Amino acid sequence: MLRILDARTGESVPAAPARRGLTRIEAHAYGPDPTALRVLLTADLLVRALELGGTPVWTSLTAPRDQPELRTAGARLAIRPFEFSRDLASGLGEAQALHVVRRDSVERVGEGPVVAVAEVEWVPGAGGEPAGGGGGPAALTVLSYDPSALRLALLAVPRGEPARLDPATLEEAARVLARWRRAVAGWARRPSRPVPGEVRDRLRTAWEDDLDLPAVLGVLREVESAPGIPDGARFETYAYADRLLALDLVRDLGNPG
Repeated sequence: MLRILDARTGESVPAAPARRGLTRIEAHAYGPDPTALRVLLTADLLVRALELGGTPVWTSLTAPRDQPELRTAGARLAIRPFEFSRDLASGLGEAQALHVVRRDSVERVGEGPVVAVAEVEWVPGAGGEPAGGGGGPAALTVLSYDPSALRLALLAVPRGEPARLDPATLEEAARVLARWRRAVAGWARRPSRPVPGEVRDRLRTAWEDDLDLPAVLGVLREVESAPGIPDGARFETYAYADRLLALDLVRDLGNPG
């Protein structure tokens, strides 16, 4: 069962106390900046983790301004769309509402557990920004880079810790993604094998423990080179974890070389 740290009380609570009841995830974002993108990403991960556990989820976005920019930025980060009205969930048997918000705005949200997200700082590179990136809002600047690399870079930092992004960080994340995608495409050519039970348990334990995504990525790094794991099992492990991570790790399947 997924448990999250309620920033309002400091206690660990179930994200979905009633397995068959609808859980609403409400993201609160206040502008198209990197921290707002992290709020949306955290809400998206909550949705994916709950759905993997069999919990029905409904999502909404509270954003007093810049909704079109947030929609566009979220879509580029592989974040599934949010509704903009809380009333759409009425009569659907809602069991609990979870609020996702930047950590300096915890007291601005309504009743229910609060998932707090630390700020993201964008540090421009010394050599300037990529084409189209200079001069605009920080969220639009970081999206000048590979959005999947940005998603991976944010997943690698515990959400309660500030994240410092710069071009070098995103370029390294892009290199890791390229390596993993090549590896997954190669493993897919081998006979399929199930995800090892111990590996599956470690993945679920990590993401059900307050969405510990750095631990999930750590398991993948181990599986990448651990001896004794068949390549077919490595493929299934990465494909399974990507149901949560949404990094498009199977993108290169079928590509020559």
